[in-house]
Amino acid sequence: MKSIIIASTSTLHGGNYLEYLLPVLQLHFKNCSSILFIPYARPSGISHDEYTKKAAQTFALINIQVKGIHEFENPEEAIQNAEGIFTGGGNTFLLVTQLYKNKIMQLLAEKVKSGTPYLGTSAGSNICGLSMQTTNDMPIIYPPSFQTLGLIPFNLNPHYLDPDTNSQHMGETRETRIKEFHAFNAIPVLGLREGSWLEVKGDKITLKGSLKARLFKQNETPKELETESDLSSLK
Repeated sequence: MKSIIIASTSTLHGGNYLEYLLPVLQLHFKNCSSILFIPYARPSGISHDEYTKKAAQTFALINIQVKGIHEFENPEEAIQNAEGIFTGGGNTFLLVTQLYKNKIMQLLAEKVKSGTPYLGTSAGSNICGLSMQTTNDMPIIYPPSFQTLGLIPFNLNPHYLDPDTNSQHMGETRETRIKEFHAFNAIPVLGLREGSWLEVKGDKITLKGSLKARLFKQNETPKELETESDLSSLK
């Protein structure tokens, strides 16, 4: 049975890394003494070691050890043997490229679908959908495919931002970008605001956190979903 936390962000304004999610993560990884961290997205270009250290410091607070996948000679074996898995945020194009380069995209999907607890934040959440095409990230590298893990039957837009009515910025809003996606694709997109997450238990997908999420469907008016909404039938 799938057991997944798909979070919009790792850090809330004024808080520490994963601080707002720690009680949830303690329960989520309750049967894990250690987890495998995938640091491939490298936020701000930091090294894999730096990123893994950051994750390890937070998980030490709930007595869970963290080891980066880059520390293993064989990344496939690292995934196969993992008690739990966490993929951090950063650049989704880079993350997806590295997952394909190391030949572990399909393996990771199978491992999580088989019941291994998974946490994704930001880019690590983007890859939970059917494709990475609704990311906010710059295309700094060219992945072999936009297809991702397919752990949920729709796409995500983490860090979803509502238009600022007081701003003089005339550029595209997130909603505009998602409408552009829907000009060519029929996949639903969930705009996940910071502080919200999806909890996946088996086939049940539930919106968690204190904020609503915004659901976009091709040729339909976007609608707001209340927290605790059941998204299991969305496809």
